Amino acid sequence: MQVDFDFFQALLQTFLMAMTPVVELRGAIPFGLACGLPVPAAFLAAVLGNLFPVPFILLLLRRVFAWLRRFPWLGERVDALERRAHLKGRTVRKYRILGLILLVAVPLPGTGAWTGALVADVLDIRARDALPAIAVGVLAAGAVVTALSCGAASIFAAVFPG
Repeated sequence: MQVDFDFFQALLQTFLMAMTPVVELRGAIPFGLACGLPVPAAFLAAVLGNLFPVPFILLLLRRVFAWLRRFPWLGERVDALERRAHLKGRTVRKYRILGLILLVAVPLPGTGAWTGALVADVLDIRARDALPAIAVGVLAAGAVVTALSCGAASIFAAVFPG
């Protein structure tokens, strides 16, 4: 039985890329597909990687922010981040769980699991409510990004054959 290390390396890279803020699964799924991963593998690695930090963010964010506020130059950045989360949280504040799902599900810059977890924490949404909502949003965003990535790849292949 031969082990395909390239496959596992692409899978791990996709998983790790999806964990990073800003890039998240919006960059990880196209990356995984470009590395030759099958669509289900790229989707699953990106979704799991994107969800991996969420419980830690929900449980530890307030403690980390409190610690960072001890440093004046970092405290200002934390305050700015919280203000940004409040602005992003308008829809979430109005619709609560559905709003959180929508915030995470729309695959645009400034949305996603990291922002959803930050907004949930700032708006005092319990982790037991926020985590499933963020997971549903990540699955929806993953489906959209996968569909767009596969469609874009098909169009690219048709325009530039061979």
